[in-house]
Amino acid sequence: MGWVWKQDQAWRGAYRDEAGKQHTKSFKRQIDAKRWVSTEEAKVVRGDWVNPAAGRVTFAGFYADWATRQVWLSSTRENADLAAAGVTFGDMALRAFRRSHIEAWVKQMNTALAPTTIETRFTIVRGAFRAAVADRLIPSDPTIGIVLPRKRKAEAAMSIPTNAHLALLLAAAEPPNRPKSRPGFTAYVALCAFAGLRRGEALGVQVGDIDFLARTLRVTRQIQRAKTADIEAGKNLVEAVAGITVLTRPPKYESERTIYLPDELVAILAEHVRQHTPDGEPSRWLFDEGGIPWHDNLADYRWRSTRTDAGLSFKLHELRHYFASGLIAAGCDVVTVQRAMGHASATTTLSTYAHLWPSAEDKTRAAASSMAAAVLSATTARLDAAAST
Repeated sequence: MGWVWKQDQAWRGAYRDEAGKQHTKSFKRQIDAKRWVSTEEAKVVRGDWVNPAAGRVTFAGFYADWATRQVWLSSTRENADLAAAGVTFGDMALRAFRRSHIEAWVKQMNTALAPTTIETRFTIVRGAFRAAVADRLIPSDPTIGIVLPRKRKAEAAMSIPTNAHLALLLAAAEPPNRPKSRPGFTAYVALCAFAGLRRGEALGVQVGDIDFLARTLRVTRQIQRAKTADIEAGKNLVEAVAGITVLTRPPKYESERTIYLPDELVAILAEHVRQHTPDGEPSRWLFDEGGIPWHDNLADYRWRSTRTDAGLSFKLHELRHYFASGLIAAGCDVVTVQRAMGHASATTTLSTYAHLWPSAEDKTRAAASSMAAAVLSATTARLDAAAST
C-alpha cells in the first residue's frame, strides 16, 4: 500500500515494487502525489510496471545483448547486424524513444533502399523493441503504427518465364560449341523449373534423394556459402569447387518435402547421372566436379551466361515462379502449391501467387461458357438432323 506525506514545502509519494523495493517522488501538490502513487501501484498489480531506471540502456547496447540470445541462422544474424548498424538512434537510451524517431529513420531509408529491404530492417528493429517491452525495460513499443513505404504489387513485380523462354534457356544451358563451359547445367535448370527448387536446394541434392522408380525427389538439405560464424562453429562444413567452404543445412523455413517429378524431368536427371555421376553412390552430389559440390557463385555465374546466350534476362529464382504458375494453371489448389513450393504456410503462397489463380469472374465466365457451348451444340445437332430429313 502506497503512502503520501508532506516534507518541507513538498508532498512526497512512495510505493513498493514487485521486489519490495521502495520508490519515492516529490510533487508540489498532494493530489499529484496521490495520483502518482495510485497509478504506479496499479501497474504493479497488473504486472506491467516498468522500473524508471531500466530504460537507460541504449538501443545499440540492448541489441548487442539481445542478439546473442536469438536462435538465428548465420545469414539471419548478418542481416540483423546490418539493420542494427544502420539505425540513426543507436546511442539513444530506450526510455527516450518516441514514434517520431522511428518515422525519421524509415524516411531516411526510403531515400536509398528498396521497400522490401526497408521492411526487413524494420522487422529486425521492431523485434528488438518488442523484446525490450517484454523485459520491462520500456512500457511500450515505439514501432507500433509506423507506416512503411508501399511495395509493388506481386503481379507488377513478378516476372514469369513462358514455355518458349524455358525452351531457349534449356537449349542454351550447355552450348555445343563450348561443352566444358557449363557441364551438367541443363539438369540444374530443369530441376529448378520443373520441380521448383530454390538455388541452394538444387545444389544440395544428392543422387540418393531421387527415387527414379517412384519418380519422386526428397528435398532434405540446401547448400549455402559458409559465414565466418559457421566456419568458427565448424559444423556441417563441406569444401566446394575452387576450395570454397559451404554449409549444408535443412531447407529454408524447415521446408523439407517430397516433390513428384514429371517423366520428362526424370529422364533428364537419369541422363545427367549417367554422364556425370556414373558410380551412382547415394551420397554423391548431383551437381559436382570430381565429387566436390557446386557453390552459389558457380551456379549464379552459369545462370547469367545461360540467360545471356538465350537472349533473356530472367533471375534464377524466377524459375520457381514458372513452376508455381504452371501448377496453378493446371488447377492445383493452394495447399498443393504450398507443399510443392516448400512455403511455411498457405498464407505465404497466397501473398505471392494469389493473382495467378482464376478470379470469381473468370470462373463464372468459364462455367457459363461451358453451359452455353453444350446448349448451342445440342441445338446445332437438332437443326442438322432436321435439315437432313
